Amino acid sequence: MARMRKGLVIQHVEMVRRSFLAKHPDVVREYVKGKQGVYALYNGPRLYYVGLASNLRSRLKAHLRDRHARLWDHFSLYLTAGDDHIRELEALVLRITMPRGNKAKTKFAGSADLRRFFRRRIKESQVAELNEMFGSGQEPRGAARRPPDKPQRKSRSPKLAPFLDRRTPIRLTIRGVVHHGVVRPDGSIRYKGTVYNSPSTAAKAITGRAMNGWYWWKYEARPGEWERLQVLRKSGQRAVRRVS
Repeated sequence: MARMRKGLVIQHVEMVRRSFLAKHPDVVREYVKGKQGVYALYNGPRLYYVGLASNLRSRLKAHLRDRHARLWDHFSLYLTAGDDHIRELEALVLRITMPRGNKAKTKFAGSADLRRFFRRRIKESQVAELNEMFGSGQEPRGAARRPPDKPQRKSRSPKLAPFLDRRTPIRLTIRGVVHHGVVRPDGSIRYKGTVYNSPSTAAKAITGRAMNGWYWWKYEARPGEWERLQVLRKSGQRAVRRVS
């Protein structure tokens, strides 16, 4: 027989009149005294305040006299199995409902805000799109003209020539910093005005140490999907879709 999973909320009661606290204190004490959980105060059908407490009975009694005393007429209780996640439970409820009686939002303990990741991903997509249209490293209007590309010694043919034969944006990310380059139609790589014949030499120019550029450089195999250059080398075929 499958073992039943223990729930976070073990007991609850909802939308009880405020007068119950004064008329039946023994009942409240019997079931609530010394227990922890989350409670909600309502003004009519509208949520007014959300809080947590290690002793719910004393906290509710306090709300009969404090600044909230005349601003609620019903309450709900949610008793929890422990207090490990009770503060985050309160924070979650507050952020979703935003009651008028709460002055501040409780912070999550270890949650990362995805907003900054969304911003970074959108910026990467925009830079890639601009590089596709105008080339990487475009100078702003009025800036000095960029000197011609410095060709690398032509001792070897470009390593990417068998796999990419059109202008293709590529990128390399090191320690959270994205570096953008371009594979030229002849298979060479241009990065910041210098042309390199292999992904590894182009990667070394960024980090100053020997690197496997086939692994670190990525090209846009499909819109919004970037793959490592080593995928092309292993397949032994030209890229089916090229960004031109």
